[in-house]
Amino acid sequence: MNQTRTAPRTLAEFMAELQASRDAEWPAEQLRTHAELRGRLVAQADPSRFVAPGDVVAPFALPTAGGGTTRLDDLVAHGPAVLLFFRFEACPACNTALRGYQLTLVPALRELGVELVAISPQVPERLVRIRERHGFDFTVASDPDHTLIDRFGIGFAPTDAERDASRARGVDLGEILGTGSWVLPYPSAVVVDQAQVVRFADVQPNWMVRAEPTRILAAVRGSAAAHASITEQKGS
Repeated sequence: MNQTRTAPRTLAEFMAELQASRDAEWPAEQLRTHAELRGRLVAQADPSRFVAPGDVVAPFALPTAGGGTTRLDDLVAHGPAVLLFFRFEACPACNTALRGYQLTLVPALRELGVELVAISPQVPERLVRIRERHGFDFTVASDPDHTLIDRFGIGFAPTDAERDASRARGVDLGEILGTGSWVLPYPSAVVVDQAQVVRFADVQPNWMVRAEPTRILAAVRGSAAAHASITEQKGS
């Protein structure tokens, strides 16, 4: 009997499904405005600021959705950790991406004993909704002062004119985030090893593009293998 093997879904496929639904439902003007905004973010981004492999990550402690605190020291105590930065709980693209990671990345990380934390500048009490909406079994944390976001060079904010236009449409990002700030992170995936050094970083100013799980997993496995080799050499 012939058996068909289904390839793992990619994040690009999840995001393409979201875009297809918008193409079918949104008016042409809204689609054009949306695409132009994403294009401006890409054009204005300065990759020289972005977190990069080899960077040392200073210790941090972030409040988590539902209470508690997540600390870098704890995350990398037994292996590398994955940090996923997203915009806010009501962002459709972020919901789609994090749901995709839950299905395609989290099971493999669980088998490896690797921690994943999704981080947003939104206040923690509002982030509870996205965790409960999808039944995430990974940590969702808040960076309300965008300290870690700024440290990684992945934050951006709209111009005054863009803020005024957004408020005219009835959208106040400072109120949505619950902080009064309009700083958002570019969607980013960062792998930090046990020495608290960045092993992988993918920063996407276009929020409809996300790092693929296969690339993140390759970095995680490479980091774990390198640590095991160093430990073995020290013990010999």
